[in-house]
Amino acid sequence: MKIFLKVFLLSLCIMSCKTSKKEEAQKEDTYVQDNYTKKEVKITMRDGVKLHATIYSPKDTTKTYPILLQRTPYSCRPYGEDKFRKRIGPNPNLMKEGNIIVYEDVRGRWMSEGVYDNMRAYIPNKIEKQADETTDTYDTIDWLVKNVKHNNGKVGTWGISYPGHYATVSTIDAHPALKAASPQACIGDFFFDDFHHNGAFLLSYFRAISLFGTYKDQPTDSAWYSFPSMKTQDQYQFFLDKGPLKNLNEYFQYDKLDTKVTGNKEQIDDFFWKEIVEHPNYDAVWKSKGIIQHLNKVPSTVATMIVGGWFDAEDLYGPLETYKGIEKHQPNNYNTLVFGPWDHGGWSRSKVKTTVGNYYFGDSISLNFQKDIETKFFNHFLKGDGKPKSSLPEAYVFDTGKKEWKSYDAWPPKGMEKQSFYLSEDEVLSATQQGSTKIQFVSDIKRPVPYSEDIKTVFTPRKYMTDDQRFAARRPDVLVFETDVLTEDFTLAGDILAKLKVATTGTAADWIVKVIDVHPADLKNDNEDMQSHTKLSNYHMMVRSEVLRGRFRNSFTTPEPFTPNKKTDVNVKLQDVFHTFKKGHKLQIQVQSTWFPLIDLNPQTYVDNIYKADKKDFKTQTHTVFTDSSIEFSVLR
Repeated sequence: MKIFLKVFLLSLCIMSCKTSKKEEAQKEDTYVQDNYTKKEVKITMRDGVKLHATIYSPKDTTKTYPILLQRTPYSCRPYGEDKFRKRIGPNPNLMKEGNIIVYEDVRGRWMSEGVYDNMRAYIPNKIEKQADETTDTYDTIDWLVKNVKHNNGKVGTWGISYPGHYATVSTIDAHPALKAASPQACIGDFFFDDFHHNGAFLLSYFRAISLFGTYKDQPTDSAWYSFPSMKTQDQYQFFLDKGPLKNLNEYFQYDKLDTKVTGNKEQIDDFFWKEIVEHPNYDAVWKSKGIIQHLNKVPSTVATMIVGGWFDAEDLYGPLETYKGIEKHQPNNYNTLVFGPWDHGGWSRSKVKTTVGNYYFGDSISLNFQKDIETKFFNHFLKGDGKPKSSLPEAYVFDTGKKEWKSYDAWPPKGMEKQSFYLSEDEVLSATQQGSTKIQFVSDIKRPVPYSEDIKTVFTPRKYMTDDQRFAARRPDVLVFETDVLTEDFTLAGDILAKLKVATTGTAADWIVKVIDVHPADLKNDNEDMQSHTKLSNYHMMVRSEVLRGRFRNSFTTPEPFTPNKKTDVNVKLQDVFHTFKKGHKLQIQVQSTWFPLIDLNPQTYVDNIYKADKKDFKTQTHTVFTDSSIEFSVLR
């Protein structure tokens, strides 16, 4: 009887616990609705275009609150004042302590009027009523502080990816009420972020093109775009079978129904795809879309916190260059940098376990950032005294090798040293140069090096940034160079420059450089979610990688062919890292010429515009790397 009673009581306890957790989850799901009122408004810009904004205001009206604004091309959904988001604001802490949270559809997107321009160009010297994203932000903030009740006159902006770009935009010619901005994974220059990397096209983003380039001229609360169907789970084979880029044109043509006049249909091109195809070089179109060129116009009254992930496949260049640009032009501004072990937007998630792909970095990293860094930043400048001195460091960065946070007074840290290693024979990465010997490999246009060993299709690739690179190291068209086993820790902090000396039998080639941490053979798996075919034993973790389209080796504006078989300098800049190669590990460099289908195939025969190349232009070539090539690291002693 006693045993039965114990079992019965234990069952009641378990049921009560489950009920309690369920009720708690339901309470969390209705938190916004229970604690906020929602209002939808149309805000008129200086040129007469009306933008849609959704305003969440705390129900407690006994005090005033700052306004946190996110401008987005991704929609303010759900639409309707009786429909609520489950989460609002940059993080749950800022949501629960009370802020006025505003979302706005940018010009030409969703419920806002106007015509969308993907990364609309900034207009430096505007005439009356001339508008761009800076004026749209200014006019929005001006309306909000004058019309939203119970605001304290201070505004902060934030966003990740495209919304991160709009947060950067908010700081240019900023409204006086803007006191704090946190551009996160922000696009900086469209020829080096997202869809381009140093002139190479990110073919793996093919399906995302229509999201930004499908024509729309009327407000809508429903998606007006559709994504191409690949009808396969093998994207490598899909793109290989498709051949030249021009064969993808069929996916970016739409029927526009002219209902106003005749009811006839006319075929129109995806305007973003057309822009990419017609502008293969870094010309005036791409230069005008860059925002980092205008960071000299960030006033000292706006505090900035730039946030990024060391393994962000989409926007790594942007946040690093945004932080450095503000430091360069406005050294007296309050400007901080936070970089952690995250992929795109990973810092905003609620998962306790922090992994990128197969690689595990620790627990509660994102949650601690939200509570101890992001919330403190906004509160200090929007609710506190807003003085330049705060409790936050200038640079709060995560060492992805030691798996620990560090704080510095500058980024890169002061006292860095440059150290070069040379690509020597016998797969050795040497501290000394050993002649100028040729190392050759065949770049077969029909068997390009894959960027991942996974067989799947992805909307935007992410996990490859920490992927095990053993599959590539074992190919004959990937050159491998590595140190001996390290006898002490070796920390890289800052950018990396590969100074390649190369030649090719053709007239065009891409050059890809990867920096890899080779783990000891006796390591055991520490991540139960790791793919079953992968082991941490001898894991070849990719720390950083980058491509340079060889035609742009001297100028991104003026491309030029290679002279066949002529030794040529090609310098590939890799973005910053903060990684300790621990004692017992090895530092490895891989050099290759294809990376498919992360980037498109180079014909390896020079053509003026690769987007218009024919099948006959694609040819297998033999490439040479000379052993006086070197890799220059920024080393933290």
